[in-house]
Amino acid sequence: MDQGTTSSRAIVFDKRGHIVSVAQKEFNQRFPQPGWVEHDALEIWSTQAGVTAEATTKAGLNGKHIAAIGIANQRETVVVWDRKSGIPIYNAIVWQDKRTAEYCAELKRQGKAEEIRAKTGLVLDPYFSATKIKWILDHVAGARERALAGDLLCGTIDTWLIWNLTRGELHITDVTNASRTLIYNINTLSWDAELLALFDIPKNILPLVRSSSAVYGETKTTIFASKVPLAGIAGDQQAALFGQRCTESGMVKNTYGTGCFMLMNVGTKPVISKRNLLTTIAWQVDGATHYALEGSIFIAGALVQWLRDGLGIIDRPAEVEDLAARVADSGGVVFVPAFAGLGAPYWNSRAKGTLFGLTRNATAAHIARASLEAIAYQTTDVLQAMEADSGVPIKELRVDGGATVDALLMQFQADVLDTQVIRPKVIETTALGAAYLAGLAIGYWKGGDEIAGFYAIDQTFSPTQDRENIARGLKAWRRAVQALENWTLNA
Repeated sequence: MDQGTTSSRAIVFDKRGHIVSVAQKEFNQRFPQPGWVEHDALEIWSTQAGVTAEATTKAGLNGKHIAAIGIANQRETVVVWDRKSGIPIYNAIVWQDKRTAEYCAELKRQGKAEEIRAKTGLVLDPYFSATKIKWILDHVAGARERALAGDLLCGTIDTWLIWNLTRGELHITDVTNASRTLIYNINTLSWDAELLALFDIPKNILPLVRSSSAVYGETKTTIFASKVPLAGIAGDQQAALFGQRCTESGMVKNTYGTGCFMLMNVGTKPVISKRNLLTTIAWQVDGATHYALEGSIFIAGALVQWLRDGLGIIDRPAEVEDLAARVADSGGVVFVPAFAGLGAPYWNSRAKGTLFGLTRNATAAHIARASLEAIAYQTTDVLQAMEADSGVPIKELRVDGGATVDALLMQFQADVLDTQVIRPKVIETTALGAAYLAGLAIGYWKGGDEIAGFYAIDQTFSPTQDRENIARGLKAWRRAVQALENWTLNA
């Protein structure tokens, strides 16, 4: 199960890690106020249940044929629901939501940011879960009293799905999702009492934290006629890191989805960034906890959706490559797509999406080209920070996600990074990583060496453009980011 920001997806994999069947369904995005993003948690559950049944049926299978279920999920998005009825008390607040920006700014003024980073590896930003949970408890009538009385539960989307899959029997999460909340100590591997007090979140509403690969229980829903083991959980980006087989320190992947998320495996000890990257838990398997450095870019594929739905210059996301290819370059247009603020390495929650360099000669093709270039430039900012933090030069970048089918983007990414970009044959590595974690837990695969043999390269993009043009483009990009940051100073 791959529960994402804009759609729910289910994929059946076979013993060789090949895709047998896929089902996917988009769900509604809710924007009640500028900067607010919400989902209907019941719609998330119904779409995920529906595509799971559909993918199984498409493959001509039933529950008896399914060895285990792994879950990958959009991270940081939170749900608070009634323990007895199972009804959410408010819409799910999505990771992109910025309603708690001022609260985060106040905590920074109080000098809390460094304490939080030392314990969680995260920057103090509305992106993460704790301030969203606090907002629901503070703003829904009677919520805090009900929470203290033990009548409410909360969790990220993995927790919500498992609670529904087991009809309320399991209220759990895994270490990767817990590490994205701002209240989980990645050093002690526990909910942190001081941070819970800071955010005023009662511990009794939080899930039990488990390993990323273990048999947690069995399904009890009517999706399957028989019970199926639930055996793997990971936040979507950590699942993709595992699915890309980035199991050695220094290996890096970038997922091009709604946002862009680059992770580097840094081994079994956390590395605290000096350049505004995140330190996060990569996974916990067989008792060993692995850590990663992460650069989170909030808008990537969502930018292409905006070109379709907001500007109307394309009818389908796949058309953006052809439109961008009509021009040799962006014609001086630079797009900083900060629709949900700027993520790593800037972390400016007040930033807004901005186009620079428009002239009467600018066309839809130039804007499309600038949009693809923006995705690559943001990735470059993160990769350079990652190299500096880790002291490891990155020789290759493994890529996955829907936007990797865009050869123009992938080639430009290789050119800007001046390194090889490797696209695997199976680009659904988020779901694949969750499947691997579940399969390893039940012995479907014997170990990492067996699944490492399944990794197959579809295409390698090598840098080709001359460095002068690339340097000019990067300089213009950084001028644009600086101009936008200056614009937000008195916002």
